[in-house]
Amino acid sequence: MSWKIATAALAAGLLALSAAAPQAAAKSPTEPAAKPARQCFWASQVNSFASDDDRHVYVRVGVKDVYELEMFGRCHDVDWSQKIGIVSRGGSTICSGLDAEIIAPSPTGPQRCQVSKVRKLTEAEIKALPKRARP
Repeated sequence: MSWKIATAALAAGLLALSAAAPQAAAKSPTEPAAKPARQCFWASQVNSFASDDDRHVYVRVGVKDVYELEMFGRCHDVDWSQKIGIVSRGGSTICSGLDAEIIAPSPTGPQRCQVSKVRKLTEAEIKALPKRARP
C-alpha cells in the first residue's frame, strides 16, 4: 500500500512541476529580449559618405539617417577617397554586412571591400562622430 501512495504522490508532484514549468520559463529574466526590427536602406538612397580610417565608412541615407559600415578587413585609402560605390548583394536593400560591398578607387584600379556589419547610428552617436567621419 505504501508503493501506491508513493507512486500517487510522485505523479502528483510531477504534474505540479510540469504545470509550473511553462509559466516559469515564460517569465525568465535570463531569456534574451526580442530582436529589434531590422534597419535597412537602399544603396540608391545614400547621399554622402565619410570615413576617418580604413575599416569604417559612414553613409548618410536620406536627410537624417547615418549608417556605419564596418569592413571585414582594411579597405585601403577609403578614408581618402572622393567617391565610393556601394553594391547591394543578393537583394535590393542593405540590412547586414553580407548584403553590401564597397567599391573604392585605388592606384591599381577599383578595390572591392567586403562589409561585415551594418548598423544605424543614433542621433547621439552621429553627434559624437569626429568631424572627418561625419557624412
